[in-house]
Amino acid sequence: MVIKGCMFDFSGTLMRIEPAGRWLDAVLTAAGHDVPARQAARYAERLERAGALPGGAHPSAVPEALREVWRERDRSAEQHRAAFTGMARQAELPWDVYDALYDRHMTPEAWTPYPDAAEVLKELRGRGTAVAVVSNIGWDLRPVFRAHGLDAFVDAYVLSYEHGVQKPDPRLFTIACEALGLPTAQVAMVGDDRRADTGAAALGCPVHLVDHLPAADRPDGLRKILDLL
Repeated sequence: MVIKGCMFDFSGTLMRIEPAGRWLDAVLTAAGHDVPARQAARYAERLERAGALPGGAHPSAVPEALREVWRERDRSAEQHRAAFTGMARQAELPWDVYDALYDRHMTPEAWTPYPDAAEVLKELRGRGTAVAVVSNIGWDLRPVFRAHGLDAFVDAYVLSYEHGVQKPDPRLFTIACEALGLPTAQVAMVGDDRRADTGAAALGCPVHLVDHLPAADRPDGLRKILDLL
């Protein structure tokens, strides 16, 4: 079967979130807090252990009171914010910046495209391969793609919170294939999450996994897809 379309995950696949230290520093600076570097680094480490940064490290543990909202966090904008601000509060910061931290991660400045993302998406557009971004997320990432010059290469965005369905549920991938106007067997899925993104395989979609690494450490992880397709 000829592949005529490609679905891409967002976080950890096409773009990478900023490190927790930079994330916290940006928020503290904007709030006018002058915090010694060592103290800020200590609290950034707490946030990272708590899994408070969307797209960052997984939590070391999920408190009982947050387990349900955490499990279904990508089904709505409200659940997503509640889950991540709840996890951030586990770090017990001395400043009330939990909502500001959440707001920061939705800005284009908080995200870096992988080095080969633009090249690969442009090449797929040149080949006539339809592209969809399929993401478990609680907010509209389209402005991030526009700010980084990638929106022109994307034909459809299928975001979990807009449909009330999160990966690995095959329904989200079905919606994406329908948006591209292609049968599922003709659409590949590219992602970094072995559990969530391989849900597309249930529909007969070929799946290719990339490593969830900092952008500088994965310069050509996406480029290999061009040969596979």
